[in-house]
Amino acid sequence: MVIFLLSLLCSFFIGCETQNNSTSKEPTLKSTVISDMEEDTATTEMDIQLDLAPDNSFPYQLDKPVEAFELPNKLREISGLGIDRTGNYLYAIQDEEGKIFMINTTTGEVEKEEKFHKEGDYEGVEFVDGRVFAIKSSGTLYEVTNFGATNQEVTKHKFDFSKNSDIEGLGYDAQEQRLLISCKGKVGKGDDFDFKKGIFSLSLDSMEMSKEPVYTISVEAVKHFLEVHSTLEKIDKLVKLFQPGEEFIFGPSGLAVHPKTGDIYITSSVGKLLVVMQRDGHIKHMVKLKKKLHEQPEGIVFAQDGTLYISNEGKSGKGKIYKFAYQEVSE
Repeated sequence: MVIFLLSLLCSFFIGCETQNNSTSKEPTLKSTVISDMEEDTATTEMDIQLDLAPDNSFPYQLDKPVEAFELPNKLREISGLGIDRTGNYLYAIQDEEGKIFMINTTTGEVEKEEKFHKEGDYEGVEFVDGRVFAIKSSGTLYEVTNFGATNQEVTKHKFDFSKNSDIEGLGYDAQEQRLLISCKGKVGKGDDFDFKKGIFSLSLDSMEMSKEPVYTISVEAVKHFLEVHSTLEKIDKLVKLFQPGEEFIFGPSGLAVHPKTGDIYITSSVGKLLVVMQRDGHIKHMVKLKKKLHEQPEGIVFAQDGTLYISNEGKSGKGKIYKFAYQEVSE
């Protein structure tokens, strides 16, 4: 009798254990099974996340310069940068004096400075095939030939910009043999231009200015870019800068065309931003610059090998030029 009862109890516990094991395995098996539709959805979502990670393809680390040049007091108000074809010398300008400064890209030393005009609010400078161009906030452009020589000559070009345009950026576009000129202020009359910034084109062959901006950047385009590229670094800070109903704080302070990709890089001192625009006008990338490093980003230029230089006015000290290495990436 005792043996019978023990046998019965053993059968009971073995049955329970079998049932429990069967029950515990079932959800585990179900959780590892993904239908074809679910698998496609998962893959698509993964691909989207990869597409929305432009930081991985951006060729510069803008918080890690490979070199920093501290400038003398006379360049504390540095406002624009150009570079010669060899990449040996930067051309700099400051927004109070009509002088152009040549800076050695190896030592960071100012090796030459030459006066080309009287005092004024100069915002951009560019070097093109032996000619140096400097532009005022009013849009007046000065063309300097034989720079620094005894036979130096200056030609003045005046254009019909609005007094509210506030010209700040000047860059050379070798693909189109033109200068690009950006407006920090309004690019046209009327409410339609309240939330847009524009870039004009100046032909170096005819020295004629485009009647309308060849590129515009609108607050709607910026917001759409940020909505789509939600994985951008510092996305929360970028979104905060462009709140609905508020002023469009983006104000181009400098621009340069990348020698390898043809993309247009635009700095904005207001908001501490860098915007990369494709040649078709679409925004390709945005960077929120580190304030401690980029106190007031004004000038920007590229060497032929892709090396990037950004100049900052010295708000709390001396002006600086930062050098960034180009890290080529696959598109």
